[in-house]
Amino acid sequence: MGIRKINPTSPGQRGMMKSDYSEITTMLPEKSLLRSKKKTAGRNNTGRITCRHKGGGHKQSYRIIDFKRDKFGIPGTVKTIEYDPNRNVRISLVFYADGEKRYILTPENIKVGDVIVSGPQAEVQNGNALPLELIPLGTMVHNIELIPGRGAKLVRTAGGSAQLMAKEGNYVTVKMPSSEMRMIRKECLATVGVLGNAEFKNLKLGKAGRTRHLGIRPTVRGVTMNPCDHPHGGGEGKTGPGGNPKTPWGKPALGHKTRKVKKLSDKLIVRRRKR
Repeated sequence: MGIRKINPTSPGQRGMMKSDYSEITTMLPEKSLLRSKKKTAGRNNTGRITCRHKGGGHKQSYRIIDFKRDKFGIPGTVKTIEYDPNRNVRISLVFYADGEKRYILTPENIKVGDVIVSGPQAEVQNGNALPLELIPLGTMVHNIELIPGRGAKLVRTAGGSAQLMAKEGNYVTVKMPSSEMRMIRKECLATVGVLGNAEFKNLKLGKAGRTRHLGIRPTVRGVTMNPCDHPHGGGEGKTGPGGNPKTPWGKPALGHKTRKVKKLSDKLIVRRRKR
């Protein structure tokens, strides 16, 4: 998993950095695990834009990922490592002993031919999924459940990992990648190891066209607009917002708290990301 620097043969190529895709073993996905993906271009069910700067982009198919890892005690063999257009981490196609095929997120140092297992009886080794109570303290994990049996919700990005810090009663304290300390039920599953493709954060798109391929449309700054279009607009020459920054609809931006109710899991946060 390396980075390939592109020669500056044009202004768009200058500074561009791509992945070398050296870990990819096949370009053909497993058809039984593909689903069609409809584009919405940021519109809701009434046709109004609710998420700006979306539209276009290359056609994509969704890969069904096994976030639950609920095939307990059945060994699976990694057959391929593939590119997934829907996420920045690589995915692996696993053939289980009972004949089923599933995609999982690829941890570091996982190779074709490796055998992985899920469940309480599994060994604490890279790629295996176990309940948090059975994983030793200090172990790096990813793909963590918040509610037992619901599937993993935390630490699923490229290069991501969390660390087990303490065990007390029915909860395990986990240090998240954001440095937040959170208590999670001991029955929740987590996968041992660090997710691969950690170099993703060093990639540089290099030109505007590559963002359009990703389905991202241009963003126009509010200060360049007219006053009828944005609260920051208007004025002679270059002028600032003239007060607290606002959204295009006049609501406070940058630091204004928008949460109406406290989440039930807030009481399980031992130390917040922002102190």
